[in-house]
Amino acid sequence: MKKLFTLLALVGFMSLGFQSYAQEEEAADTAAAMEDTTQVVDEPEPVVEEPVAEPEPVVEEEASFHQVIKDKFIEGDWKFMTPVLLCLIIGLAIAIERIITLNLATTNTDKLLATVEDALSKGGVEAAKEVTRNTKGPVASIFTQGLMRMSEGIDMVEKSIIAYGSVEMGRLEKGLVWVSLFIALAPMLGFMGTVIGMIGAFDAIEAAGDISPQIVANGIKVALLTTVAGLIVGIILQVFYNYLVSKIDSLVNQMEDASITLVDLLVKHKLSN
Repeated sequence: MKKLFTLLALVGFMSLGFQSYAQEEEAADTAAAMEDTTQVVDEPEPVVEEPVAEPEPVVEEEASFHQVIKDKFIEGDWKFMTPVLLCLIIGLAIAIERIITLNLATTNTDKLLATVEDALSKGGVEAAKEVTRNTKGPVASIFTQGLMRMSEGIDMVEKSIIAYGSVEMGRLEKGLVWVSLFIALAPMLGFMGTVIGMIGAFDAIEAAGDISPQIVANGIKVALLTTVAGLIVGIILQVFYNYLVSKIDSLVNQMEDASITLVDLLVKHKLSN
């Protein structure tokens, strides 16, 4: 009986120890789980934003003179700007041709008169005519016409010089009428483009039903470009025209002075003979 009691006591003690051990293990596992759940999650490192480089300001390249002229030509409407441009091209072509011709027509009258006088004293009228025929320019041509009338008297020489001087003067002034036409025509074409452009601007205002500053500004800008172009062309051609007129006046004065001197030389040669 004692052994049975002892065995039961031992079994009970072992069962109590096992239960306490199981409870301790369960408590340890629960504590570990709770520790895992309550573990502080590492916070992510703050992302340092790199400073965004500001874009460099775009430096606009300065437009060339030709590009500016081209842009203004397009803005002014080619239908109105083209006639003005044609006036400039044709007028400049005529003016440049006249400048070249007048410069080639310029003669050293003092040297020519000295050569003619020497030819008259040595070979007579025929030698003098040979000299003038071989010399270019209106002064030499007038001398040739005067010498050809020498046999008819001094009066005929003077009349021939005056008549042929008028012919040479007309040749020198050839083409000037066209330059003066383009000087007057270019601004008129510009004004016409301006008026037509203003009419278009008012039509745009009427269609929009409101006076918009943008519509008015654009219309007036386009309209006034043709006027500016016409005035610029007129100014350029006027400068060339005035130069041509002064050059022709200088040549005419040379012809008149040289003609008077030639008549004096012929009178002197005739009296000496």
